[in-house]
Amino acid sequence: MQIPKDSFHIIDETSPLVAVILGRADSPGPAPSPEECYDPKSLQHVLAGTYPAEKDMVKEIESFLHVLEKYHIKVFRPEPLENTNQIFSRDIGFVVENKFIKSNILPDREKEYKAIEHIINQIDTNQIIIPPEDVHIEGGDVMPWRDYIFIGTYRQNDYADIITARTNGRAVEWLQEIFPHKKVMAFDLIKSNTDPYENALHLDCVFQPVGADKAIIYKEGFAKPEQYQQLVEIFGYNNLFHLTKQEMYDMNANIFSISPEIVVSDSQFTRLNRWLRKNGIYTEEISYREIAKQEGLLRCSTLALTRR
Repeated sequence: MQIPKDSFHIIDETSPLVAVILGRADSPGPAPSPEECYDPKSLQHVLAGTYPAEKDMVKEIESFLHVLEKYHIKVFRPEPLENTNQIFSRDIGFVVENKFIKSNILPDREKEYKAIEHIINQIDTNQIIIPPEDVHIEGGDVMPWRDYIFIGTYRQNDYADIITARTNGRAVEWLQEIFPHKKVMAFDLIKSNTDPYENALHLDCVFQPVGADKAIIYKEGFAKPEQYQQLVEIFGYNNLFHLTKQEMYDMNANIFSISPEIVVSDSQFTRLNRWLRKNGIYTEEISYREIAKQEGLLRCSTLALTRR
Protein backbone atom coordinates (compact mmCIF):
# COMPACT_ATOMS: atom_id res chain seq x y z
CA MET A 1 0.00 0.00 0.00
CA GLN A 2 1.27 3.45 -0.94
CA ILE A 3 1.00 6.73 0.92
CA PRO A 4 -1.88 8.86 -0.48
CA LYS A 5 -0.95 11.36 -3.17
CA ASP A 6 -1.49 14.27 -0.81
CA SER A 7 1.14 12.75 1.48
CA PHE A 8 1.14 13.49 5.21
CA HIS A 9 -1.15 16.24 6.42
CA ILE A 10 -2.39 16.81 9.98
CA ILE A 11 -3.58 20.16 11.32
CA ASP A 12 -6.04 18.98 13.95
CA GLU A 13 -7.43 15.93 15.73
CA THR A 14 -10.81 15.58 14.07
CA SER A 15 -10.75 16.39 10.34
CA PRO A 16 -11.76 13.44 8.12
CA LEU A 17 -9.14 10.72 8.42
CA VAL A 18 -7.51 9.44 5.22
CA ALA A 19 -4.53 7.35 6.36
CA VAL A 20 -3.29 5.98 9.67
CA ILE A 21 -0.81 3.53 11.16
CA LEU A 22 -2.57 1.12 13.50
CA GLY A 23 -0.47 -0.81 16.00
CA ARG A 24 -0.47 -4.59 16.26
CA ALA A 25 -0.92 -6.91 19.22
CA ASP A 26 0.45 -10.22 17.95
CA SER A 27 3.64 -11.57 19.53
CA PRO A 28 3.97 -9.02 22.35
CA GLY A 29 6.08 -11.45 24.34
CA PRO A 30 5.51 -12.54 27.93
CA ALA A 31 4.08 -10.24 30.54
CA PRO A 32 6.78 -7.89 31.80
CA SER A 33 8.28 -8.17 35.24
CA PRO A 34 7.46 -5.35 37.68
CA GLU A 35 10.90 -3.87 36.99
CA GLU A 36 10.23 -3.80 33.26
CA CYS A 37 6.95 -1.84 33.47
CA TYR A 38 6.98 1.65 31.93
CA ASP A 39 3.74 2.86 33.58
CA PRO A 40 1.86 2.34 36.86
CA LYS A 41 -1.24 0.70 35.36
CA SER A 42 0.78 -2.05 33.69
CA LEU A 43 2.58 -2.48 37.00
CA GLN A 44 -0.74 -2.72 38.80
CA HIS A 45 -1.95 -5.52 36.52
CA VAL A 46 1.36 -7.38 36.56
CA LEU A 47 1.28 -7.45 40.35
CA ALA A 48 -2.39 -8.49 40.38
CA GLY A 49 -1.89 -11.26 37.82
CA THR A 50 -4.38 -9.61 35.44
CA TYR A 51 -2.00 -8.42 32.71
CA PRO A 52 -3.75 -8.87 29.33
CA ALA A 53 -3.32 -12.00 27.20
CA GLU A 54 -2.16 -11.77 23.59
CA LYS A 55 -5.32 -13.36 22.15
CA ASP A 56 -7.55 -10.82 23.89
CA MET A 57 -5.49 -7.85 22.74
CA VAL A 58 -5.38 -9.15 19.17
CA LYS A 59 -9.18 -9.45 19.20
CA GLU A 60 -9.58 -5.87 20.44
CA ILE A 61 -7.19 -4.23 17.99
CA GLU A 62 -8.66 -6.19 15.07
CA SER A 63 -12.11 -4.87 15.99
CA PHE A 64 -10.63 -1.36 15.74
CA LEU A 65 -9.21 -2.26 12.33
CA HIS A 66 -12.64 -3.38 11.10
CA VAL A 67 -14.15 -0.01 12.07
CA LEU A 68 -11.43 1.90 10.22
CA GLU A 69 -11.89 -0.26 7.13
CA LYS A 70 -15.65 0.31 7.28
CA TYR A 71 -14.95 4.01 6.61
CA HIS A 72 -12.42 3.23 3.85
CA ILE A 73 -9.43 4.55 5.79
CA LYS A 74 -6.01 3.54 4.43
CA VAL A 75 -4.59 1.52 7.30
CA PHE A 76 -0.87 0.76 7.49
CA ARG A 77 0.60 -1.69 10.01
CA PRO A 78 4.09 -1.98 11.52
CA GLU A 79 6.25 -4.87 10.39
CA PRO A 80 5.82 -7.66 12.96
CA LEU A 81 8.54 -8.07 15.56
CA GLU A 82 8.89 -11.13 17.75
CA ASN A 83 8.32 -10.65 21.48
CA THR A 84 7.72 -6.91 21.13
CA ASN A 85 4.73 -4.84 22.22
CA GLN A 86 3.80 -2.86 19.09
CA ILE A 87 0.31 -1.70 20.09
CA PHE A 88 0.99 1.93 20.86
CA SER A 89 2.17 3.41 17.56
CA ARG A 90 1.29 6.93 18.73
CA ASP A 91 4.35 6.91 20.98
CA ILE A 92 6.90 6.54 18.20
CA GLY A 93 6.09 9.49 15.97
CA PHE A 94 3.57 12.14 14.97
CA VAL A 95 2.61 14.38 12.07
CA VAL A 96 2.16 18.15 12.18
CA GLU A 97 1.15 19.80 8.90
CA ASN A 98 3.20 17.91 6.29
CA LYS A 99 6.08 16.96 8.60
CA PHE A 100 6.65 13.57 10.19
CA ILE A 101 8.51 13.92 13.48
CA LYS A 102 10.25 10.91 14.98
CA SER A 103 9.69 10.68 18.70
CA ASN A 104 12.64 10.58 21.06
CA ILE A 105 11.30 7.56 22.93
CA LEU A 106 12.52 5.30 25.70
CA PRO A 107 15.67 3.61 24.33
CA ASP A 108 14.21 0.13 24.77
CA ARG A 109 11.48 0.99 22.24
CA GLU A 110 13.68 2.17 19.37
CA LYS A 111 13.03 -1.03 17.40
CA GLU A 112 9.32 -0.12 17.25
CA TYR A 113 10.24 2.84 15.05
CA LYS A 114 12.32 0.60 12.79
CA ALA A 115 9.14 -1.43 12.18
CA ILE A 116 7.36 1.57 10.59
CA GLU A 117 10.26 2.93 8.55
CA HIS A 118 8.95 1.17 5.43
CA ILE A 119 5.93 3.50 5.67
CA ILE A 120 7.70 6.70 6.67
CA ASN A 121 10.42 6.32 4.02
CA GLN A 122 7.83 6.58 1.24
CA ILE A 123 7.68 10.35 1.69
CA ASP A 124 10.22 13.04 0.85
CA THR A 125 13.10 12.94 3.33
CA ASN A 126 12.73 16.72 3.70
CA GLN A 127 9.42 16.03 5.43
CA ILE A 128 11.01 13.79 8.09
CA ILE A 129 12.37 15.54 11.18
CA ILE A 130 14.51 13.84 13.83
CA PRO A 131 14.80 15.82 17.08
CA PRO A 132 18.15 16.45 18.76
CA GLU A 133 19.15 14.24 21.69
CA ASP A 134 18.18 16.77 24.36
CA VAL A 135 14.58 16.88 23.08
CA HIS A 136 12.51 14.15 24.73
CA ILE A 137 9.10 13.84 23.10
CA GLU A 138 6.38 11.25 22.42
CA GLY A 139 3.37 11.49 20.12
CA GLY A 140 0.80 11.07 22.87
CA ASP A 141 1.88 14.42 24.27
CA VAL A 142 1.53 16.31 20.97
CA MET A 143 -1.85 17.52 19.75
CA PRO A 144 -2.14 19.81 16.69
CA TRP A 145 -5.26 21.96 16.84
CA ARG A 146 -5.44 24.46 13.95
CA ASP A 147 -3.34 27.46 14.96
CA TYR A 148 -2.16 25.72 18.12
CA ILE A 149 0.06 22.82 19.02
CA PHE A 150 -0.89 21.57 22.48
CA ILE A 151 1.90 19.68 24.21
CA GLY A 152 1.93 17.79 27.49
CA THR A 153 5.16 18.01 29.45
CA TYR A 154 6.92 17.52 32.76
CA ARG A 155 9.44 20.17 33.77
CA GLN A 156 10.29 19.41 37.40
CA ASN A 157 13.83 18.85 38.66
CA ASP A 158 13.18 15.13 39.22
CA TYR A 159 12.41 14.53 35.51
CA ALA A 160 15.13 11.89 35.19
CA ASP A 161 13.60 9.85 38.03
CA ILE A 162 10.04 9.85 36.68
CA ILE A 163 9.68 7.09 34.10
CA THR A 164 6.21 8.38 33.18
CA ALA A 165 7.69 11.78 32.22
CA ARG A 166 8.06 11.41 28.45
CA THR A 167 8.22 14.97 27.09
CA ASN A 168 10.54 17.58 28.54
CA GLY A 169 10.66 21.36 28.51
CA ARG A 170 13.24 21.46 25.73
CA ALA A 171 10.68 19.73 23.47
CA VAL A 172 8.31 22.67 23.92
CA GLU A 173 10.99 25.15 22.86
CA TRP A 174 12.06 22.96 19.93
CA LEU A 175 8.56 22.54 18.53
CA GLN A 176 8.11 26.31 18.62
CA GLU A 177 11.35 26.65 16.64
CA ILE A 178 10.20 24.10 14.06
CA PHE A 179 6.72 25.65 13.72
CA PRO A 180 7.22 29.39 14.39
CA HIS A 181 3.85 30.25 12.84
CA LYS A 182 2.01 28.07 15.40
CA LYS A 183 1.24 28.84 19.01
CA VAL A 184 2.82 26.03 21.02
CA MET A 185 1.06 25.73 24.39
CA ALA A 186 2.63 23.62 27.13
CA PHE A 187 0.61 21.81 29.78
CA ASP A 188 2.42 20.46 32.82
CA LEU A 189 0.90 17.09 33.73
CA ILE A 190 0.63 15.19 36.98
CA LYS A 191 2.94 12.17 37.06
CA SER A 192 3.34 9.10 39.22
CA ASN A 193 5.50 6.03 38.71
CA THR A 194 3.29 3.95 40.99
CA ASP A 195 -0.31 5.24 41.14
CA PRO A 196 -2.34 5.12 37.87
CA TYR A 197 -5.05 7.31 39.45
CA GLU A 198 -2.49 10.09 39.84
CA ASN A 199 -0.68 9.75 36.53
CA ALA A 200 -1.23 11.45 33.19
CA LEU A 201 1.11 9.37 31.05
CA HIS A 202 0.52 11.67 28.06
CA LEU A 203 -1.62 14.72 27.29
CA ASP A 204 -4.12 12.51 25.44
CA CYS A 205 -4.80 10.67 28.72
CA VAL A 206 -6.41 13.80 30.19
CA PHE A 207 -7.49 15.90 27.20
CA GLN A 208 -8.68 15.51 23.62
CA PRO A 209 -10.64 17.68 21.16
CA VAL A 210 -13.72 16.13 19.52
CA GLY A 211 -16.13 17.38 16.88
CA ALA A 212 -15.66 20.90 15.58
CA ASP A 213 -15.31 22.82 18.83
CA LYS A 214 -15.56 20.48 21.84
CA ALA A 215 -13.15 18.55 24.03
CA ILE A 216 -12.86 15.89 26.71
CA ILE A 217 -10.85 16.94 29.75
CA TYR A 218 -9.74 15.83 33.21
CA LYS A 219 -9.12 19.00 35.19
CA GLU A 220 -7.08 17.36 37.94
CA GLY A 221 -4.62 15.96 35.38
CA PHE A 222 -3.09 19.41 34.95
CA ALA A 223 -0.43 20.36 37.50
CA LYS A 224 -1.16 24.07 37.04
CA PRO A 225 -4.81 25.24 37.23
CA GLU A 226 -4.08 28.26 35.04
CA GLN A 227 -3.08 25.93 32.18
CA TYR A 228 -6.37 24.04 32.46
CA GLN A 229 -8.07 27.45 32.38
CA GLN A 230 -6.37 28.26 29.06
CA LEU A 231 -8.23 25.33 27.47
CA VAL A 232 -11.48 26.52 29.03
CA GLU A 233 -10.93 29.87 27.35
CA ILE A 234 -10.15 28.29 23.96
CA PHE A 235 -13.06 25.80 23.88
CA GLY A 236 -15.59 27.33 26.27
CA TYR A 237 -16.63 25.67 29.51
CA ASN A 238 -19.94 24.39 28.12
CA ASN A 239 -18.11 22.66 25.27
CA LEU A 240 -15.99 20.57 27.65
CA PHE A 241 -16.85 17.10 28.94
CA HIS A 242 -15.26 16.84 32.39
CA LEU A 243 -14.06 13.39 33.42
CA THR A 244 -14.13 11.92 36.89
CA LYS A 245 -10.96 10.38 38.33
CA GLN A 246 -12.31 6.89 37.59
CA GLU A 247 -13.11 7.86 33.99
CA MET A 248 -9.60 9.23 33.57
CA TYR A 249 -8.18 5.96 34.93
CA ASP A 250 -10.40 4.04 32.48
CA MET A 251 -8.93 6.14 29.61
CA ASN A 252 -12.11 8.00 28.56
CA ALA A 253 -10.04 10.84 27.08
CA ASN A 254 -8.27 8.48 24.70
CA ILE A 255 -10.92 7.90 22.05
CA PHE A 256 -10.16 8.46 18.34
CA SER A 257 -11.87 10.69 15.77
CA ILE A 258 -12.53 9.45 12.24
CA SER A 259 -14.18 12.80 11.43
CA PRO A 260 -15.88 15.63 13.31
CA GLU A 261 -19.07 13.55 13.23
CA ILE A 262 -17.67 10.07 13.99
CA VAL A 263 -15.49 8.75 16.82
CA VAL A 264 -14.33 5.31 17.86
CA SER A 265 -14.97 4.86 21.58
CA ASP A 266 -15.00 2.12 24.18
CA SER A 267 -18.44 0.58 24.69
CA GLN A 268 -18.09 0.95 28.46
CA PHE A 269 -17.74 4.75 28.31
CA THR A 270 -21.50 5.13 28.78
CA ARG A 271 -21.61 8.68 30.16
CA LEU A 272 -19.13 10.00 27.59
CA ASN A 273 -20.81 8.22 24.66
CA ARG A 274 -24.17 9.62 25.68
CA TRP A 275 -22.71 13.14 25.70
CA LEU A 276 -21.08 12.62 22.31
CA ARG A 277 -24.34 11.46 20.74
CA LYS A 278 -26.21 14.34 22.35
CA ASN A 279 -23.77 16.68 20.60
CA GLY A 280 -24.27 15.07 17.19
CA ILE A 281 -21.20 12.83 17.20
CA TYR A 282 -21.80 9.21 16.22
CA THR A 283 -19.94 6.64 18.33
CA GLU A 284 -18.52 3.45 16.88
CA GLU A 285 -18.24 1.45 20.10
CA ILE A 286 -15.82 -1.44 20.62
CA SER A 287 -14.32 -3.14 23.67
CA TYR A 288 -10.77 -2.12 24.52
CA ARG A 289 -10.69 -3.13 28.18
CA GLU A 290 -7.70 -5.47 27.95
CA ILE A 291 -5.44 -3.08 26.04
CA ALA A 292 -6.44 -0.36 28.52
CA LYS A 293 -4.62 -2.32 31.23
CA GLN A 294 -1.38 -0.96 29.73
CA GLU A 295 -2.44 2.69 30.23
CA GLY A 296 -3.21 3.28 26.56
CA LEU A 297 -6.35 3.17 24.44
CA LEU A 298 -7.58 4.10 20.97
CA ARG A 299 -5.62 7.28 20.17
CA CYS A 300 -2.52 5.62 21.62
CA SER A 301 -2.93 2.74 19.15
CA THR A 302 -2.90 5.03 16.12
CA LEU A 303 -0.47 7.27 14.32
CA ALA A 304 -2.59 9.50 12.09
CA LEU A 305 -0.81 10.34 8.82
CA THR A 306 -3.35 12.23 6.74
CA ARG A 307 -6.57 14.09 7.44
CA ARG A 308 -8.44 16.05 4.79
